[in-house]
Parts: sequence; C-alpha cells; structure tokens
Amino acid sequence: MMRIVTLLSVLIPLAALGGCTLTPAQKAQIAQRAETERADLDKALRGLTPEPQTQCISQYRTQQVRSYGPTLVYTVSPRLKYVSQTQGGCGDVGGSSSNIFVTRTTTGQLCSGDIAQTVDRVSGFFTGSCSFGEFVPYRKQG
Repeated sequence: MMRIVTLLSVLIPLAALGGCTLTPAQKAQIAQRAETERADLDKALRGLTPEPQTQCISQYRTQQVRSYGPTLVYTVSPRLKYVSQTQGGCGDVGGSSSNIFVTRTTTGQLCSGDIAQTVDRVSGFFTGSCSFGEFVPYRKQG
C-alpha cells in the first residue's frame, strides 16, 4: 500500500506537468503572433525617429493607445508617438480588442513604474495588469 501511495505521489505531479506543456502547433502559433506584432509595431513607427527616453508623459495629450505584445504605443499625433515596454499582462489593447486601459493618476501623467489595468469594455471585468517602462518618444523629423 505504501508503495502505491509513493508511486501516485510521483505520477500525479508529472501528469499535471505534462498538461502544461505546449504542443508544437501552439508554439508555432505563439511565434507567428509575436512576428505579426513586431511587423505591426514596425509599421506603426515607420518614418519616426526615436529620441532620448523620458520617465513620464502627459496622459491628456494621448489620442490613442495600442499594444503590440508587451509594447505599448501612445499616439499623440501622426508626428509623435511614445513607446513603453511593459512588465506584465497588458496585451490586446486597441485595434480589434475590446480591452481598454484603466490608469489612476493624480498628476495627469503616466510614469515609468506606474501600474495600469486592462478591462473588457463589454463585460467590465479586469483582464490584466502591467507596469510601464520608460517612454521613448518617436517623432517625425522635418
């Protein structure tokens, strides 16, 4: 009896681990999505030149925010966008997604290290959260 219990205590966790392993098809799908997000980000920043990073940006000047994987792009105008690499799960914001950002600030600025949450605009449920990295302005020259 002791041997069966010992054997089960080893087999059950191994079986659970096997359920968490990605299949080759899932890995390919993740890689394809990352490649698509990189291409879309490159397209969004085409013609813009990066400038030295800043710690904070004005929340009120932003017209649109969109995520490309862990990268957020805040559009101020076609000539100025801010890019921030996030830590956490704020993907699927903007574009065809129904997720929106919820930020809390008393200064009207978004700063590196601030935490944002994503909310499904239809259901109202929180869907993720992340912290902002530094903001890199991308500006059209001339």
